[in-house]
Amino acid sequence: MTNIWLLAWLVVSAMQSPVAKQAVVETSAGTFIIDLGPEAAPNQVAVFTKLVSEGAYDGTIFHRMVKYGMVQGGDPLSKDASKRALYGTGGLNLVKAEPRAAKLTRGSVAAVLVPGKPDSAGAQFFIAVVDQPGLDGQYTVFGHVSDGLEIVQKISETPVDANGLATERIEIRTMRIRDTPPPAPEPFSTEAPQALAAYRAVLDTSAGPITMEFLPDKAPAHVRQFLRLAQAGVYDGMAFHRVAPGFVIQTGALASRAAPLTEKQQALVHNLQPEFNDTRHVKGIVSMARGDDPASATTSFFICTATSPALDGHYTAFGRVVEGMAAVDAIEAAPRNGEAPIARIDLRTVRIEKR
Repeated sequence: MTNIWLLAWLVVSAMQSPVAKQAVVETSAGTFIIDLGPEAAPNQVAVFTKLVSEGAYDGTIFHRMVKYGMVQGGDPLSKDASKRALYGTGGLNLVKAEPRAAKLTRGSVAAVLVPGKPDSAGAQFFIAVVDQPGLDGQYTVFGHVSDGLEIVQKISETPVDANGLATERIEIRTMRIRDTPPPAPEPFSTEAPQALAAYRAVLDTSAGPITMEFLPDKAPAHVRQFLRLAQAGVYDGMAFHRVAPGFVIQTGALASRAAPLTEKQQALVHNLQPEFNDTRHVKGIVSMARGDDPASATTSFFICTATSPALDGHYTAFGRVVEGMAAVDAIEAAPRNGEAPIARIDLRTVRIEKR
């Protein structure tokens, strides 16, 4: 009877807790966060929370996956490599049936069930890497990955055998429950313009480093956005895709990025309202590229390699090169086909420094 009363208490606590909870899942492939949903699945959340508090998931693995589709873990038997043939059979039949989610969407965390047994949920769970419309209405969703879904996707790439079982061990090192922290202020959103002027950006390119300072008195919103994009790694792995000698060198196009943005990075990208100003577009000035719409600038920017008065008042200048003009000149001199460099010119990283 003790376990029944404990479970009942956990269910009531999960439903009545005024503070939202998260599970922090540290794996050998990286860490991701699950927002728990006791309002949708109180019994499952209660059992899951209890198991986490007991360390039941520590040392288990993600034993089954579909590449870019889903990952499955939580089987206590997976702690023991000698029981591989039994993976997927442990830790079940602990939770009574609960309502099935109408939609099973990207990031959904759902309870694993034995086919045909609605009361068979327990320790095991699976995470959808993409929307799974074929599974809508069939499983209880008790959480959602709110951060680190790229880690889950990476786990889904683990090689599997003919039965779909992982051939490499991706381990849950630790799992813990925490209160959901309050939203953090957007990076670089609270500093005054004069404080923003203390930052510099160092562009690590395959032609050498380029250091730029900012003009927050002229284009504060552009400076804030460039800083947060750079800090988040949005510019890492891009290329200088346009070289127009005597005019500009240009980079920052998302299409030139070696790897796709994470969801967290993608959420930072948005159009910028123009901040046209009286800065002249002379050699070394850094300005945002855009399309025909003045408010279409997003990530792409250019460095002037000559005086270009036609750009003045029509493009937002927000910085200037203070070191590394030799690298700018080298990029400008690179062999090209039209304005496209023949060999890739890498923008490896953009590092933010404070003077």
